Amino acid sequence: MLSFLRLFAAFIGWIFGFLLGVALLEVSRIDEVDNRVIVVLLLATACGILGFLGIEYVTIRPARWLVSRIRDASASDLIAGSAGAIIGLLLGLFLAFPIALLPGSVGQFAPLVVAGVLGLIGALTAIVKKDDGVAFLRDLRQGRDRGSREQMLLDTSVIIDGRIADVARAGFLRGTLVIPRFILLELQGIADSSDALRRARGRRGLDLMARLQKEALLPVHVIERDPREVVEVDAKLVAVARELNCPILTNDYNLNRVAELQGVRVLNVNELATAVRPVVLPGEELSVKVIQEGKEAAQGVGYLDDGTMIVVEGGARHLGEEIDVVVLRVLQTVAGRMIFAHPRGETSGAQRPRVVR
Repeated sequence: MLSFLRLFAAFIGWIFGFLLGVALLEVSRIDEVDNRVIVVLLLATACGILGFLGIEYVTIRPARWLVSRIRDASASDLIAGSAGAIIGLLLGLFLAFPIALLPGSVGQFAPLVVAGVLGLIGALTAIVKKDDGVAFLRDLRQGRDRGSREQMLLDTSVIIDGRIADVARAGFLRGTLVIPRFILLELQGIADSSDALRRARGRRGLDLMARLQKEALLPVHVIERDPREVVEVDAKLVAVARELNCPILTNDYNLNRVAELQGVRVLNVNELATAVRPVVLPGEELSVKVIQEGKEAAQGVGYLDDGTMIVVEGGARHLGEEIDVVVLRVLQTVAGRMIFAHPRGETSGAQRPRVVR
């Protein structure tokens, strides 16, 4: 292929040099026929050699560079860039008519320059803002206004936790789950960890993402935004949330506090779990399995399905049994809720329930 191009370029160069030599002789003062022939042949030969040697640098190498850039670019970048370039060129076409009315050579060349610049600006703008464009088109297709779009950024902790799938299935989440690429990379790093526990947590998070997409519980959108000036993942997530003006879905207490201090709304799964726990009042009856002894004498400890600790006065003798208990009082602590109770049909005595320390 290269040999053919070189021969073809040499032939075209020789023809061009010959015609150029003939044109130059018409304005030159060379009168002798032999000299005129030598000048034309030398110029034609020089142009042929230049074409033979230079064709690779004006065709093959630029083509290889272009193919390499296209191979490295994502399909979304190519589509967005092409669409943006077309829009820019169309805008340049509309502006070409009034610009062409300018006097002199400005009116001849300015429309081409303006069209080229607008096409380049359109391509670059479309590539940089492709995520917003895709979201906008999705909202138009779903018949919703851009301003009413609901998006939620997911952090690594809430993906690994896995409860968002159940919350979404129950219908308490609406909108689009947005996952920045750097969150997926962090999750992939956890899944590839040498530590068995971290590796299991990372793989559980990846399985959750696959489940969300497979079951189509909510639209899942991966974005390429990655604030290069920020190093920490949590800080990047807050920066992206502020840019998109959307809340962060997490169960990380520290991220929760940092985001709220910067004016970013946070949806905490742990707070939701606390809010939906059933209300227990003194005098109500519950069924609980006593699984261990308490710190105080004769106390037994059990747990409800939601993880709430129940301290059963006199429950030590029912260790390993599932019994009915009557609630004495409920204590709300920073760590959660604690219920004090005694076995049904038995009196708790006059003693005040004591906290397990």
